[in-house]
Amino acid sequence: MADELVHYTTAAGVATITLDSPHNRNALSAQLRSELSDHLDRALGDDAVRVVVLDHTGPVFCAGMDLKEARGAGADQQGVNEFPALLHRLWTSPKPVVAKLAGPARAGGVGIVAAADIAVAADTATFAFTEVRLGVVPAVISVTVLPRLTARAAHELFLTGEVFDAERAARIGLLNAAVPAVELDAAVDGYVASLVRGGPKALAATKELLQGDTALTMSETFERMQQLSAGFFASEEGQEGIAAFGEKRAPNWVPEGS
Repeated sequence: MADELVHYTTAAGVATITLDSPHNRNALSAQLRSELSDHLDRALGDDAVRVVVLDHTGPVFCAGMDLKEARGAGADQQGVNEFPALLHRLWTSPKPVVAKLAGPARAGGVGIVAAADIAVAADTATFAFTEVRLGVVPAVISVTVLPRLTARAAHELFLTGEVFDAERAARIGLLNAAVPAVELDAAVDGYVASLVRGGPKALAATKELLQGDTALTMSETFERMQQLSAGFFASEEGQEGIAAFGEKRAPNWVPEGS
């Protein structure tokens, strides 16, 4: 399809799902979320697929939720309502998921990175949990992100919304590796080559072992976090933050001169 925002290809047991919406920095629009979910289900339902790779076109891996769609929407209409199911599907996938980042990830995009089993980024990529600066809460993504990060880093980065680089992302557990951009393909290919050598049932069982009880409690946690997140997206503060972002101004809660 000419207007498709997510592409799907397979080769040698590897399904590559590519985000291709560079005009809005691969933001999680309704169409992109739907196509990503459909392609993921397709990969997980294909016995010939052994590993799933999440890739992207354009300079940005994923900018998070599509704020244009969130502006003016009520709590029951926020796209974040559908996001938990997608993150849960990635996290509990019986097949290893590898995230490949040639560029930045923000907010919900970082949640996707954290949900993958292995994440590799170019050392020029950057990351940020920008939610609080928009008057919303990184609630839904916390379910996949917090198990990856060190506690001190999580407190700092969730509360400040500051940008951090790929090398720090690797140090605090968000990434497996940060490599020079020219080495990104080779690094991802190396991980994939190792993963396809594992027995499919053994890999699935090992993933369950590694997750411990998190997968058992995740659905309930996602439900609570979805309600919290959607409420803030639709709140007066959240709508002001989203409007300020779109209008390229400071939200009304930022002190003058800051």
